[in-house]
Amino acid sequence: MIAAQWSSGDTYLALVVLVLLTFSAFFALAETSLVRMSRSRSRGLRDEERRGADALVRLTDSPEQFLNPLLLLVLICQLVSATLVGVLAGHLFGAAGVLVATVLEVVIIFVIFEAIPKNFAVAHPDTAALVSAPIVDALLRFAPIRWTASALLAVAQWVIGLFGTNVAAQRMTESEVLAMADVAHEDEAIASEERNFIHSVIEFGDTVVREVMVPRIDMVDVASLASVREALRLAIETGRSRLPVLGEGVDDVLGIVNLRVLAALVDEGRGEETVGAHASPAHFVPETKRVASLLPEIRRAQSHLVIVVDEYGGTAGLVTLEDILEELVGEITDESDQSVPLAALTKGSITLSGRLNIDDANLDYDLALPKDGWDTIGGLVLDLAGGVPDVGDEFYARGYRLTVTRLDGRRVEEVRVERVGES
Repeated sequence: MIAAQWSSGDTYLALVVLVLLTFSAFFALAETSLVRMSRSRSRGLRDEERRGADALVRLTDSPEQFLNPLLLLVLICQLVSATLVGVLAGHLFGAAGVLVATVLEVVIIFVIFEAIPKNFAVAHPDTAALVSAPIVDALLRFAPIRWTASALLAVAQWVIGLFGTNVAAQRMTESEVLAMADVAHEDEAIASEERNFIHSVIEFGDTVVREVMVPRIDMVDVASLASVREALRLAIETGRSRLPVLGEGVDDVLGIVNLRVLAALVDEGRGEETVGAHASPAHFVPETKRVASLLPEIRRAQSHLVIVVDEYGGTAGLVTLEDILEELVGEITDESDQSVPLAALTKGSITLSGRLNIDDANLDYDLALPKDGWDTIGGLVLDLAGGVPDVGDEFYARGYRLTVTRLDGRRVEEVRVERVGES
């Protein structure tokens, strides 16, 4: 039952409520869109020269500056409008006004001025953020709001600081970058090759030289007393453009000789001279060195081949510029490379080279082989065997059965990998 007739005062009151709810809806849209907007996305919109992107970048660079004022403005609009709705309903409907006001606020006001703006911001985050950012940015420049924001931020930092956390401490992590690349690939924003390249670049910073080097057992080298002609023949037969020059053994690397130098010497009729006399100085790095920091060293040294040494000073292997680049772009092959298949598929299993890096095997063949102190499939088998295995020996690791299918002396050359139950 209506307790009173509608008056001009009720009209003004209703208009004030409508204005407050409109502001509330806008602030709700702004809050949702700006909180969901990442710094990288806002800068991407700025690069696209979208209107409002400059203000958006300023806000996303310091989200703690706008979040508290927005929450306060939303709260003020909703509380004041709810109070005025209650007053208006009580005036019009008397005792029943409380029920009427509750229905209006919970059903109509929530759906129209809260749920719809926030759902629109979720469905159209870029549009909502670009529209709201300039207005929010301008509001934050208004002195009373700026002072209120500073006071609220100080209080928030003090309270959160009690728990040993900084409000502005959150930063993007590597896992988030990788996840963003995966999502972009799922959304068909980038191709699978681009996604894989992003993963390679991120993982590149954690890769050490030991994981990409050619081990000493696979090194092709030449004795310092060998003739230039012999060294040239060896380089041509093995497809190497550079060879380590050894003195008394593999741990005594005297230098590096270049195929072009050898060819020039033979052409000059000096093919019988010793190769050691024409070797250039070798560059040595520890096997634990990060590949990312080695790359600029190789550029400065102008040498594409580096000798890797272990903790005792012995030769662990060598690494070339090509080995490093393959970590980023994948396998690089040319006409001089020997064609050695890394994997062969059979029923329910896959045969892998013992020299294959475990990380590469897990990534390329969707495996989850353990890695703890070893780098290759062969190293994993040797660790499980506790010695040198025999052909046909089987080992179990994290739900996989590893069967040795080929040996070369004490070296595990091929391993068949099958998925089995956990053991």
